[in-house]
Amino acid sequence: MAHLLITGGASSGKSRYALSRARTIEGPRAFIATAQALDEEMTRKIARHQSEREPDWRLTEEPLDLSGALRLASREARVVVVDCLTLWTSNVLCGENIERLQDRLETAVEALKTVLCPVILVTNEVGMGLVPDTPLGRAFREAQGLVNGRVGEICEEIQLLVSGCPLTVKKKKEI
Repeated sequence: MAHLLITGGASSGKSRYALSRARTIEGPRAFIATAQALDEEMTRKIARHQSEREPDWRLTEEPLDLSGALRLASREARVVVVDCLTLWTSNVLCGENIERLQDRLETAVEALKTVLCPVILVTNEVGMGLVPDTPLGRAFREAQGLVNGRVGEICEEIQLLVSGCPLTVKKKKEI
């Protein structure tokens, strides 16, 4: 199954681009949200993202069990959007640990290999800026790089969004 990874900086248009790509596929659509409304800023961001989706999207809110959410959402959907791997990584690191992240990542990769519809995954490219000055920041940057690299290996297409413009990083076939 052809999967697409969309990466880029914060607020670069990744989510809008993911939705626009998903809308090109006819039939039921599913959305896996990994965000948690832990503060007012995130609550507003979640509401804004919800307003950008039509009401017929099947929503699954899952901060940790990405593989289970993928398997469930892909049963009836013709396309699944996961938004986003960056928050998922943060959720696992803060709620569990780096070893658990590696286990969850491999389980998610195996789920991606077996789902019966295209999956469009949104993530942030966090390793292109300053080196974080805290151990947690550096651990997160390394973990996100691991997640992005591993998921990118199995995706047929990778798009990097820069200032709202997609740049093709990898493309094996259309989805």
